Amino acid sequence: AELCFQSAEPRCAGAMVNFQAKEVQQLLHNKFVVILGDSIQRSVYKDLVTLLQKEDLTSSAQLRLKGELTFEGDCLVEGGRLEEMQNGTNYREVRQYCTDHHLVRFYFLTRAYSDYLESILDDFKEGPEPDLVLVNSCIWDLTRYHDGSPIYQYRLNLEKTFRRFSEVLPDECLVIWTSTMPLGPKTSGSLFEDSEHPTLRNDVIEANFYSAVLAKDRCFDVLDLHYHFRFDVWNRTKDGVHWNNVVHRKITHLLLEHVADAWGVEIPKKRPQEGDGARSPPARQVPGVGNRVCCRLPQPGAQQPARPWLAPSPSRPRPAGFTVAARETERRTSSRVRGANGLPRKPAAPSSPAHARLLDPWTPPHQGKPHRR
Repeated sequence: AELCFQSAEPRCAGAMVNFQAKEVQQLLHNKFVVILGDSIQRSVYKDLVTLLQKEDLTSSAQLRLKGELTFEGDCLVEGGRLEEMQNGTNYREVRQYCTDHHLVRFYFLTRAYSDYLESILDDFKEGPEPDLVLVNSCIWDLTRYHDGSPIYQYRLNLEKTFRRFSEVLPDECLVIWTSTMPLGPKTSGSLFEDSEHPTLRNDVIEANFYSAVLAKDRCFDVLDLHYHFRFDVWNRTKDGVHWNNVVHRKITHLLLEHVADAWGVEIPKKRPQEGDGARSPPARQVPGVGNRVCCRLPQPGAQQPARPWLAPSPSRPRPAGFTVAARETERRTSSRVRGANGLPRKPAAPSSPAHARLLDPWTPPHQGKPHRR
């Protein structure tokens, strides 16, 4: 039977969909979901498990805990408090939430590719095959491993990981690589071992670029969380790395929206989310515009609202008989020839991509399989 969420109104472009628990249960009915990654991915797992049961936000205390024996009806399968608690690169934590119709499993990773990842792939060969894999690994790769250039080793490990995914996972499995969230100007915590990483914020951006290129080369999906939350700094925690429960609920909605679209499921209309606006900056009210849910293009002939926050630009005297049309033509010509400071514009370099400064002689690997959907 075709799975469909009825929507009475068309969804506005750019509006985030807020799922209810019953809709998440329906979307993930008889699905095996696997989440791979670090502590942020563990919080993604926890919030998904919470939303499978209720619409309440996962508490901040629950998001901070690691290795606990149980969380919202799940169980600790391996590592965590079943073994020695530590902050090293060999820390393990496997969690699982299982009901009659849902199976969600989390594996803690400290590196994009390792022997431990191979053991996880062996689990997929021997046990049920996953229907959905959400994966990310970056910060541990760049800060805790020092065998050569971290970025170079990270790219090599990503190539191995995506190649092994293509070989082991079934073609029907939806693999979503999530980009690393933006870091704060100052980072702290046991992850960094009291060492300074002054370029880590920029390294994460570069790593996100290469991971997206490699994932798309293997026909895997990419969800750019760095883009979605680049301005949401008020909801980042004091350590500069982790995020509060409001952001994690938004991440869950973004992931579910992406999954529903990939599986061809009609998604619900936008609803207000509990906690929206928490620790958010006050929105600037524009006279004549009001609070709009989504942006709309101006209608032909409609009077545009005044913009009092823009200072009037000085105008130089014009000769008599200078018409409005002539002024507009002269203004457009002048803006193309001269910049905002009045100096002549430099000709743009032909065919220069915006991310050219990130590129180097490294070439992505060969093309992989056709699209896996």
